[in-house]
Amino acid sequence: MSIKQNAALPIPPLPDVMLEPLVRMALLEDLGRAGDLTTDTIVPADAKAELRLVARQDGVLAGLDLARLAFTLMDGRTRFEASCADGTLLSPGTEIARISGHSRALLSAERVALNYLCHLSGVATATHSIAEAIAAHGARVTCTRKTMPGLRSLQKYAVRVGGGSNHRFGLDDAVLIKDNHIALAGGVETAVQRARAGVGHMVKIELEVDTLAQLEVALALGVDVVLLDNMSLDDLRTAVGMCKGRAITEASGRITPETAPAVAATGVDQIAVGWITHSTRVLDIGLDA
Repeated sequence: MSIKQNAALPIPPLPDVMLEPLVRMALLEDLGRAGDLTTDTIVPADAKAELRLVARQDGVLAGLDLARLAFTLMDGRTRFEASCADGTLLSPGTEIARISGHSRALLSAERVALNYLCHLSGVATATHSIAEAIAAHGARVTCTRKTMPGLRSLQKYAVRVGGGSNHRFGLDDAVLIKDNHIALAGGVETAVQRARAGVGHMVKIELEVDTLAQLEVALALGVDVVLLDNMSLDDLRTAVGMCKGRAITEASGRITPETAPAVAATGVDQIAVGWITHSTRVLDIGLDA
């Protein structure tokens, strides 16, 4: 079977030193206080097996290193042979990897390995669907901080694998001034001035605006990025013209693969999409004998 690579790659993999604590914690959660009662009582201790990770849907692979670590942390003697890499465009029947070793270890690690692999591949696939939809335009799809607790670095990695870019990793990356910040500061000008005085010269300031009038104020204050929230296509086109050479433009507001091309055609630089991390579907990948 021909294996295709996502054109957005190469994306540097996350190092094992970052991944191992997360996988170890997940395995410990699953094993609980007594280990795998089902497998340990049914499968002989000396039994061995060879299993295959196989795609059951079209999609983009992400999270393979986490799957590898799930199997090898359970038993260091386990052999994990990958047939493709993160970023591979999968189709039903694509073999992703072969895993061989003691049967008990393979079965006990299966769910953790698949949980990571299926979820992150789902994130990469969802991102890819939008990246492909807007490929004819200059915009890029970007994620948000709407990630699952404890999985942010992994989900944002999967976004990159799918052809997207990352927004803030946390509250300490950059300044994003929204309605509540403005209300509590007493006004947009005060909010921007306080932010500029309180952060270093390497930190960008982004301001959320809902109208073209608010955008005029934002540009007069010299912010680096404007978040154009829930604007019409006509207003987005006007906003892009106003911002040329003055600020980076980012559109947001329930954008889907179907609506993204029209948004991208307005000329915005970034399209922010939260659902690719907080509510995307898993990609169906199985562990077969």
